[in-house]
Amino acid sequence: MARVPMPTPWGVFDVRAFESPTDHVYLAMVRGNVEHKDGVLVRLHSECLTGDALGSLRCDCGAQLRLAMRRIAAEDCGVLVYATGHEGRGVGLINKLRTYVEQDKGHDTLDANLRLGLPVDGRTYDNAAAVLSALDLRSVRLLTNNPRKVDGMRRAGIDVVAVEPLPTAPHARNLGYLRTKERRMDHVGPTGLAVTPWESGPLPAVDGSALLGEVRAAEDRPYVVLKFAQTLDGRIATSTGDAKWISGEAERRISHALRAACDAVLVGVGTVMTDDPLLTVRLVAGASPLRVVLDSTLRLPPTAQILGPDAATTVITTRRASAGRRTALHERGVRVHVVPSSPRGVDLPAALARLRAAGTLTLLVEGGARVITSMLGAGLVDRLVVGIAPMIIGAGTEAVGTLGITTVADGIRLVDRSVYVLDDDMLLAWDVARCR
Repeated sequence: MARVPMPTPWGVFDVRAFESPTDHVYLAMVRGNVEHKDGVLVRLHSECLTGDALGSLRCDCGAQLRLAMRRIAAEDCGVLVYATGHEGRGVGLINKLRTYVEQDKGHDTLDANLRLGLPVDGRTYDNAAAVLSALDLRSVRLLTNNPRKVDGMRRAGIDVVAVEPLPTAPHARNLGYLRTKERRMDHVGPTGLAVTPWESGPLPAVDGSALLGEVRAAEDRPYVVLKFAQTLDGRIATSTGDAKWISGEAERRISHALRAACDAVLVGVGTVMTDDPLLTVRLVAGASPLRVVLDSTLRLPPTAQILGPDAATTVITTRRASAGRRTALHERGVRVHVVPSSPRGVDLPAALARLRAAGTLTLLVEGGARVITSMLGAGLVDRLVVGIAPMIIGAGTEAVGTLGITTVADGIRLVDRSVYVLDDDMLLAWDVARCR
């Protein structure tokens, strides 16, 4: 019905619109010359307004869409077929939202549909196959985690010569959904947070999962995971403040997977001024979390990368910060929370309460040392994850400073230890049993 070039963040695609007999529109986003070719990389993407356009974290559809576009663009030859009419596995947008209500009552994604008298999966793939046939592809490599799509395309006459999984890093809010699809619908499971702990024998490889532990957000604050990487002698930076990179790429990938699993990631303004981090998800396929900065006087440089458009940013400050600085941040699309101050800066319980009231259930705290120490000292940590790099640097920045503990019996107790291996680095995780 129409054909037009469409520029995207992944390059220019030749977009062709097809109208199906059911009046639903199918978009074929074509990259390169695919006619009469074998093994063309193809993604059949089912419409998901909530995930694709609105960024919902209840599913992984948006992350899969972006990853598929990136994969096709990297190959410079492929097709993404966007199938409207597939919302909610074919039950429609309103019914999908109704199933969400059932899921919030404790039913999984399959049983929620059945309780409402809806099919578990009402999609068909004949029209998508017709689109691919119209493009004159000889055979395809299908990007999917769903075996039903493979079977449906083959039954419709498409020669699927290979299936390439499209797993994404799960979020705490969609991990159950993904696990249900894996367990009950034979989908490929998620990556990025599926780790195997070391029990005995050779250390297993890690791609990332139980690191979050059992998420239990309180009413007055989020569930807090404290994560940092240190040298064997307990330093998170050298005496000059250099911290790049203490850990290896595999450990940093796990950090990104943890970010993708949480609603928000928090650092102090000192970390921003020293390291200028992005705090986004770049090493895994997932959604970047809300970035939170503790900054009692708004020292945050206007050029800081954390203020960029890569993800949403919130700054938590106090009334010690000028109204002009707060206004300037607001005008840049940065949310500013003003909370009471404490002798060490921002009042942490008040800051966490404000985040919880705004909807944050899971919070990853990444530093620096002052924030790490304050969070532990205030008893605000639920889970501790520490990467240990095989190096010694001597004098430098300690991960944890003075907590005021004078007897061993008063120390912060860690329980339910897990140990993982990441190339040369070690990763340890505990639940915090009792904070002082």
